Amino acid sequence: MDATTPAAERRTEEVMGTVFSFDVRGGDHEVVRAALEEAVAGLHRADEVFSTYREDSQLSRLARDELTVDACDPEVAEVLELAAQAELVSDGWFSPRYGGRLDPTGIVKGWAAERAARVLAQAGASGVSVNGGGDVQMYGSPGPDRPWRVGIADPLRPGGLAAVISATGTDELAVATSGTAERGTHIVDPRTGRPAVTDLVAVTVTAPSLTWADCWATAAFAMGSRTALPWLESLPGVEALLITSGDEVRCTGGLAARLG
Repeated sequence: MDATTPAAERRTEEVMGTVFSFDVRGGDHEVVRAALEEAVAGLHRADEVFSTYREDSQLSRLARDELTVDACDPEVAEVLELAAQAELVSDGWFSPRYGGRLDPTGIVKGWAAERAARVLAQAGASGVSVNGGGDVQMYGSPGPDRPWRVGIADPLRPGGLAAVISATGTDELAVATSGTAERGTHIVDPRTGRPAVTDLVAVTVTAPSLTWADCWATAAFAMGSRTALPWLESLPGVEALLITSGDEVRCTGGLAARLG
């Protein structure tokens, strides 16, 4: 590390059934370290509130009609409103309900990671990268003239990269991927309640916000490439890379500016 590269604060944390990694650059060391503790605590609190695996979580109690939204933490109403917006924008391809049961967890991880990254940026860090299970929210940069870069795994060639996304020219960028490579078939078609039948094996979406990038990647995967590509093209600030089971790569028109 040369004298112009900001000092790094790094940490990994197991929460929400995955691993979150933090790479934080610059800022006052003590202030940033305190903000990192706050950010990690926020992830654990989100897990306590929204976990569908905890019978005593506010989300589980809300789904059983033991609580009202007004009786829950304010974040519950916030997430439900965001999920409703995602459902509207995606024409129902993203849904906070599955099988008639309330389950907005498809939006929670991206929202929580974005919120954690924002805590660190607001604490004065000059560069922030928060990676939650492969989905990343970035602010600033890791050093002078050095953008954050995120490698996108090739779902058809284990160990290979399909692309590298660069955060050049922006103060905030998120990258989210939905697909079958890591977790198998797990994305549900909200219209049938069954696993999505699609020609896609992976969708990677870039946007300023990880909350939305994560939602749009999930919805696009369920749609299939024919519907997803023009829909993604219509979303402001969004670019995407789609890989089909036939090893075809399809991209939105502005993605090339994000590669490198």
